[in-house]
Amino acid sequence: MLAKAKGFRGFRSTKYRFAKDAVRKAMTYSYRDRKNHKRTFRALWIQRINAACRSRGITYSRFMEGLKSLGIELDRKIMSDIAIHDDQAFEGLVNQAKSALDNKKSAS
Repeated sequence: MLAKAKGFRGFRSTKYRFAKDAVRKAMTYSYRDRKNHKRTFRALWIQRINAACRSRGITYSRFMEGLKSLGIELDRKIMSDIAIHDDQAFEGLVNQAKSALDNKKSAS
C-alpha cells in the first residue's frame, strides 16, 4: 500500500493508515475519471463540429441528420479533425448533408 502511495504528500505517503485511505480514494477517482474522459472528449468533438457547421450555415443536428440519411458513418473524432485541419473536405461534407436534407424535404 505504501508503494502505491509513493509521491503522495505528508502522512499519506509514510503512514500506512493514511496511505490506505488515500490510495483507495485515488483508485476510485481514477476508475470514475476513465469514464468521464471519454465523455468530455466526445463533448469537445461535438462542439468543434458544431462551430464548423454553424460557420457554414447549418446546425450540428441538421448536419448529422443529413449525413445519416446519406449513410456516411464517420465518427465524431474524425469529423472534428477534418473540421479543424481540412476545410475543403468538411465543406464537401456540409454540402452533401445540405443536399440530402433538401432531397428529403422535397420528397416529403
